[in-house]
Amino acid sequence: MAGNMRRTWGRGSQLICISKGVPVAEATTSSASESRRALGLFARCLTSSNESGDRVGTKIPPLPKRNDILHSGATIYAKTLYVAVGNEPFLETYNGSFLGTTFPALQNIQSALIKAGLSSQVKVTVPLNADVYSTSTSLPSGGDFRANIHDLMINIVKFLSDNAGAFTVNIYPFISLYDDPNFPVEYAFFDGNSAAINDGGTSYTNVFDANHDTLVWALQKNGYANLPIIIGEVGWPTDGDVNANLQYAQRFNQGFMTRVLSGRGTPLRPGPLDAYLFSLIDEDEKSIQPGNFERHWGIFGYDGRPKYLLNLGAANSSGLVRARNIGYLDKKWCIMKPSVSSSDSRLPDSVGYACANADCTSLGYRTSCSDLDVRGNISYAFNSYYQKNDQDDQACQFPGVSVITTNDPSTQTCRFEIMIDTLSSAAPSGKYTRHQLVVVLAMVLCSLLHVMASFL
Repeated sequence: MAGNMRRTWGRGSQLICISKGVPVAEATTSSASESRRALGLFARCLTSSNESGDRVGTKIPPLPKRNDILHSGATIYAKTLYVAVGNEPFLETYNGSFLGTTFPALQNIQSALIKAGLSSQVKVTVPLNADVYSTSTSLPSGGDFRANIHDLMINIVKFLSDNAGAFTVNIYPFISLYDDPNFPVEYAFFDGNSAAINDGGTSYTNVFDANHDTLVWALQKNGYANLPIIIGEVGWPTDGDVNANLQYAQRFNQGFMTRVLSGRGTPLRPGPLDAYLFSLIDEDEKSIQPGNFERHWGIFGYDGRPKYLLNLGAANSSGLVRARNIGYLDKKWCIMKPSVSSSDSRLPDSVGYACANADCTSLGYRTSCSDLDVRGNISYAFNSYYQKNDQDDQACQFPGVSVITTNDPSTQTCRFEIMIDTLSSAAPSGKYTRHQLVVVLAMVLCSLLHVMASFL
């Protein structure tokens, strides 16, 4: 039996789900995966999911009182499997900000589901980063929950078990490679080219299996050996770092897809995997604090173009399907004025402003635009800001150093983007900004029903 491979889309993109014409619904309905996980809630996205028959998981912040989310008469847009409370709330970089609110929020949402009569069909979970557990021996068998949150983790695990839930974990082999310059590259992939690691007779040839089974050991040691595990996020970025490229992303994601479709799990959980592939579309407004790669996890580009060949199953043996009916703005770009010297004192502030308010993460060492010279880098920054502002003439008026051109400055490896024309992309009621697309997190449960209850 094959595993369940699903898709995750985030909310950090100004271009996401503008209409049924963009990738979220149309470009993926030909794939074999049935479900999506939405990080946040978008009315148009969920409406299109409802119409396409997809099942959805949605995420809300880890606040202790969320009964207000389920107001009487709230419209339900799509079939929901899970409500995810927060996303990686116990990251060590958060310095404990959510330690006191996540478990109460989990309990509160479960109570709301029970009162709504949905607890048998919709489950709660908390997507956790793999840093909530560790190993004292460098082997999976040494796995246990992090000492400073051990008791909290046991409370959450018990609650999930008592309510027929699942442990959701985000596992990123790319991060292992990113964080450790000495990490063996082959151990990040599923090709079997890495030297095996032996753990008491159990062999591991890739870090995903080892990481997953470290969690299995942590659950076993604490009395929850049979708690289901969901891979909430797994994927590989395509830009923003030397190891974030199309070749590695295709290699990893296809290797993982092949594993899921084969029905083969990990050494300690050999059955089918239940996983969400991260991510559907690049998120150009996502925080880059962890690294510039954070905006480039998508298997589709911002306009629904597949980045690389990826077979999601028998129903999609020819690969990803490009979104149709995507219109673009005029073929115009904002570049550095040819007459301006690259040493002009006005440039640093202009470039800094453009990059701070747009996306320059494709610029850097061995990124997709690393072949650009100084003038090219400056032009890329200017154009990113210009396109983000829908080619508004005012957005290409960097004091005396910029000009609009109709000659495409793209290179063989570096594409100077043109913004989507949302008006021509089948949007039913005009042009939508990213702000108009975001529905406040006041509606969380998604199914084909209407919630007709009120909660204290």
